[in-house]
Amino acid sequence: MALFTLATFARKSSSSTRFLAFVGTYTSKTESKGIYAFEFDARSGKLTPKGIAAETPDPSWIVIHPSGKFAYAANEAGKQSSITAFAIDPQSAKLTELNQLPALGEDPCHLSIDKTGKFLFVANYSSGTVAVFPILADGRLGEHTSVLKDAGTPGPNKGRQEAPHAHWIAVSPDNRFVLVSDLGLDDILIFRFDSAKGTLVPNAPPSAKLAAGAGPRHAAFSADGRFVYVVSELNSTVTVFNFETSKGVLDDPRVVRTLPKDFEGRNDTAEVVLHPDGKWLFASNRGHDTIAVFSVDPVEGKLQPAGEFPTGGKEPRHFAIDPTGQFLLAENQNSNTIVVFRIDRDKGTLTQVSKVDGIPSPVSLAFVPMS
Repeated sequence: MALFTLATFARKSSSSTRFLAFVGTYTSKTESKGIYAFEFDARSGKLTPKGIAAETPDPSWIVIHPSGKFAYAANEAGKQSSITAFAIDPQSAKLTELNQLPALGEDPCHLSIDKTGKFLFVANYSSGTVAVFPILADGRLGEHTSVLKDAGTPGPNKGRQEAPHAHWIAVSPDNRFVLVSDLGLDDILIFRFDSAKGTLVPNAPPSAKLAAGAGPRHAAFSADGRFVYVVSELNSTVTVFNFETSKGVLDDPRVVRTLPKDFEGRNDTAEVVLHPDGKWLFASNRGHDTIAVFSVDPVEGKLQPAGEFPTGGKEPRHFAIDPTGQFLLAENQNSNTIVVFRIDRDKGTLTQVSKVDGIPSPVSLAFVPMS
């Protein structure tokens, strides 16, 4: 495989104005057929439907290869869960299945790719396992190079933390460490990553602890790798860690709420994204149904609340910032909509510019540059 880096893909993406957007959905108990394609205009913020890209069961997470040629979907289907590799046809916006392998766990909910584009990481929620698959020259997935079960003491929430639940997995910007957020353990697990062999080995120390009952869900690295921002589903917070890039150690946790002080209803935070400029951090609230915005201190990494903006729908399980950094696309799972907001890069505010209805249970979105 030719070497494509995420940095190369990012440069191509940021210079484009037209993108394909592939949207993953839940097909169980909905009318969804699988993955849907859209054309996104980064000049106007308009999202235009292009039909079904691929029929596949419960594709709850989609990730694009750095080359822009392949897509990978997590088929979240209990004991029958799998990972599917697709070839992308940029002209037709269709995805052609290359191969499909067992996820080596139950209910994969997050995928990511290492910085060289050679390995795919999988977080399996229900089984609390993580796996690594090599990406072959033609985009297919090879036999796994690593599979591990999360280990630790479950948190105090008996309904949600009865066992390990891996919810997010990603490699550090220097491609040396892999972090896993485990909702069941209240831990961020830390592994050393061998980018030649595709193997994971627990770091020393092997984890960083969050507040009891926090339920860490997703996380985001700062561009330089010095800070990690963890959104916790069960207590509606973002925790900022310092990350010692030489040793793979998380320390000095600082916690902020994603909700206004007077809110007392049910809420589950879901996604966290750092803006490409590094000035703003965004987190989604399900229940409050807003995007919380925080300003980011570039020196210390600390966060200051900068407002909450309604998503125009119910249960924003996922949102994505387009590669140009101008728009935020919120997927409202329970109202079957994607709402596009323009980002004020100076103030961090969000202004709705367009909306697409009738997308059954949208829960993941990934961009591919068209030109």
